[in-house]
Amino acid sequence: MDKDPLCASRHSEPLYAEDGKVNTDGTLPNVFVYVKEGAEKYSSAAPRNPAILDQKGCLFQPHVLGMMVGQELRVLSSDPTTHNVHAMSKENREWNQSQTPGGAPLSKRFTRPEIMIPVNCKQHPWMKAYIGVTRNPFYAVTGNTGTFTLKGLPAGDYTIEAWTATFGTQQQKVTVKPKESTTANFTFRAP
Repeated sequence: MDKDPLCASRHSEPLYAEDGKVNTDGTLPNVFVYVKEGAEKYSSAAPRNPAILDQKGCLFQPHVLGMMVGQELRVLSSDPTTHNVHAMSKENREWNQSQTPGGAPLSKRFTRPEIMIPVNCKQHPWMKAYIGVTRNPFYAVTGNTGTFTLKGLPAGDYTIEAWTATFGTQQQKVTVKPKESTTANFTFRAP
């Protein structure tokens, strides 16, 4: 971050790349978990509230973000420096746009599902984020506890996929029974 003194001044401790981060208890944050198969028959309207991606301390926050097809993505900049937001989509329209300090939020929408869309900043090459876009609301991102919950998933048989930027992906078949919870655990190994 020393290449931009404004970025460096926002942090008193050293920063490390968020890809490959492991919680102190060995669990993983920033894992995008979603229903890969089995939920095709369930359709939901995109949420009215936007998904928010902020640039704060010269980092994208959150590092991994989930949203639905058609939902607004609102990109904010809480930093006093210029950023360049580049969404490198393969299934949706790629976009690359600068954002000045105090500038208006960027507003974008993705029209197709895509797991995952890498986002970076051309001004600050350490800034990276990932966006998972799904057709339904059955997705989650793990946090500091390394856990996830897929709320409202109807009874049925599903394939759940867990995606990480560093450790790859894993799939698991699960059966959700009426009025019951189901547990799925994923174990990743260092590459």
